[in-house]
Amino acid sequence: MIRPVKFRMNEQTAVNNYFQEDLQIKNAEINEKAQQEFDQFVKILRDHGVHVIVVDDTEKNDTPDSIFPNNWVSFHDNGTVCLYPMFAENRRKERREDIFDMLEEQGFEIKNIIDYTSAEDEGVFLEGTGSILKDRINQKAYCALSERAHEELFIEFCEDFDCFPVIFHANQSVDGKRLPIYHTNVMMAMAETFVVICLDTIDDKKERKNVVDHIKKDGREIIEITEAQMYHFAGNMLQVIGANDQRFMVMSSAAYNSLREDQIQAIKRHCEIIHSPLDTIETCGGGSARCMMAEVFLPMA
Repeated sequence: MIRPVKFRMNEQTAVNNYFQEDLQIKNAEINEKAQQEFDQFVKILRDHGVHVIVVDDTEKNDTPDSIFPNNWVSFHDNGTVCLYPMFAENRRKERREDIFDMLEEQGFEIKNIIDYTSAEDEGVFLEGTGSILKDRINQKAYCALSERAHEELFIEFCEDFDCFPVIFHANQSVDGKRLPIYHTNVMMAMAETFVVICLDTIDDKKERKNVVDHIKKDGREIIEITEAQMYHFAGNMLQVIGANDQRFMVMSSAAYNSLREDQIQAIKRHCEIIHSPLDTIETCGGGSARCMMAEVFLPMA
């Protein structure tokens, strides 16, 4: 997780992230509020035994979205690190090799780096686990296509990681129009035994049926959320492992408070819930709890 130093609303991502809103307060105050939310979130995770590696952002670069590292990097259990092409130019500055050195110092082994970032020169993007939901159990990967999730590059990723691609389009209503959702992980969350998903965003009935069929075939329960709940980041969740190998579904307090009691109980049948207030980060950044965590599956050296 990356602790921010210059968090604010990123004007370069706001063009197609319709979750972002402008707060009428100074950037320094926004960053201070974001740091407070970040620190509280990390403490709650650690209190539940989740191993969190915190890296401070640097003052050197103008990286208002550095708090969302899962978009530029992913770490895999075969020792591979994957680097992704980013839509916003100022987000490309978030990529830092020194983070890999820190992970190796903590005992993780990096055997290989796959770098897709040259695709930026062609205007082609695939923003990490924002764009890609990887089913590591069944070797599948789900992707809602958008400006930030290019189909050919996604298929290349699936070939490189030996995954079956499940491709679809997910839309949201913006000023009376149906426009692509910028990242898959705001409308869908993949856990070991269940999936939280806003099926209403998949307008094409065949695509929707295909997604549902894949999830059901693999034995996962579908916990459906509404588009209104999605706007409270109820799709932006991540399952993590805490003390004693216990599973937790992590989300923001806004996401949790948007859920109905039956949805909460459905999740709790599978694992406990952790939530923390992330209002400033969600409002200005257009991302939530899942976006803030880049999970490390690397083997130990």
